[in-house]
Order: sequence, then C-alpha cells, then structure tokens
Amino acid sequence: SMNSAHTDPRILRGMTAQRELRQGRLNAGEKLIGWKVGFGAPAAMERLKIDAPLVGFLTDGALVRSGATISFAGWTKPAAEPEIAVYMGSDLLDTSNRATIQSAIASIGPAIELADINVPPEDVEAILSGNIYNRHVILGQTDPSRAGCVLDGLVGHIHRNGMEVASTTDPQASTGDLIDIVRHVADLLAAVGERLRAGEVIITGSIVPPLWIASEEEIRFTLDPIDTISINLTPTASA
Repeated sequence: SMNSAHTDPRILRGMTAQRELRQGRLNAGEKLIGWKVGFGAPAAMERLKIDAPLVGFLTDGALVRSGATISFAGWTKPAAEPEIAVYMGSDLLDTSNRATIQSAIASIGPAIELADINVPPEDVEAILSGNIYNRHVILGQTDPSRAGCVLDGLVGHIHRNGMEVASTTDPQASTGDLIDIVRHVADLLAAVGERLRAGEVIITGSIVPPLWIASEEEIRFTLDPIDTISINLTPTASA
C-alpha cells in the first residue's frame, strides 16, 4: 500500500514547497518535461522511513545535450547518476493493474542525472523542497521496440575518463521494479492534484551507486543496445 506516501506530513509539506519551486520556474518560461525519483533503494527507504521513492520534477531548463560541459563550481557535493528514462505514450490515470501501466509506456532510453547533495540526505521535507538535488539531466535516444518497459538483454556500462568503472545486467537491482515506480509516480501526482501525462519522461533512479565528482572528468553511460550518452564535468566556473 502506498497510502503512507500520501499521508506522511513530511512528504506533503515537501511536495507543497516543491510545487511552488516548480511554478516559479514555469512562470519564468521553463516547460515541464517530466519527473524524477530518488531514494528508491531499499536501504535508503529504510533510512528515511518511507515506503516508496521520493518524487521530483524535470523542466527543459535542466536539460543538457549529450557531450556538453557542465561546471560544478559552487556545488556542495556533486554526483552523476546513470538512470533509465521511461517515456509515457499516454496519460496514466488508472494504475490498478500492471498491464494498464505497461500500455502507457512508449519507450525507454538512457539518462544521466547531475545532482548536488546540498542538504542532509536524512531530511525528507528539505530533500523534496529542493527537488531532490536535481541540477541537470542528459537524455539519450529511446527504443520504442521496448514499449511497456521491456528490459530484457539491457546492459549498462559506466565509464569515467574512458575507463569502465561499473556495469550491470540488472538495471532494476538498485532502483526497484520500474513499473512499480511509474505506478507510484502516477499515484503520488494524482494525490497532489497532478497527472502523469503523455510525452513526459520519468528518470527512475541510479542503476549503480552515485558517482561522486571532485575533479574534471567525462562520465559516459552506455545502455546497450539503445544508446550512449556522456557529460563533461569541470570545477572551473563557466566563462
């Protein structure tokens, strides 16, 4: 049962503050492109005393093209997270059965999220208020032959400065079941008067432990056989 996510006062207060942050960005001309989840790994949920991942938003203002260079000057604790992006083909109103959720998913592809852990990762309300640390997202090509969130045969490879540092053949091991994640996002949005809509993307959580960034480097994520995306990170303030 996901009820406690909708009744946990920390989550309701945090989501209210997050909505104000989002509205400010939309008022400034950014467009909503989708949603992100965080803290979905079992150990993280236990530590925060939550029974489902936390949910945040993504705007086109956070979107960065693959291969770009991003400065993390002034960030507190930068991290890069390789994730699976799930793209919605239709609005999801009924989450009562798995097949309905699957039929709403049009395709999947790779994503890299850049985050800055700038408030304690124990304070649920503060984490939500700041949109779960999101700074940027890089999205790759998508594979519509994997509509319904077909993960068979996917392998994730993560490279730092050309050296492979992690790989996984089970992309749900760290995130939990992706269909359940989509259901939770739809249910939580419905509980706060929103809707999960066609055309939106959900980045579903890091498939490996976060990569902590301290110096200049290139992070590359291959979600084989779909696509490879990369981002260059620099501690130098951008010109």
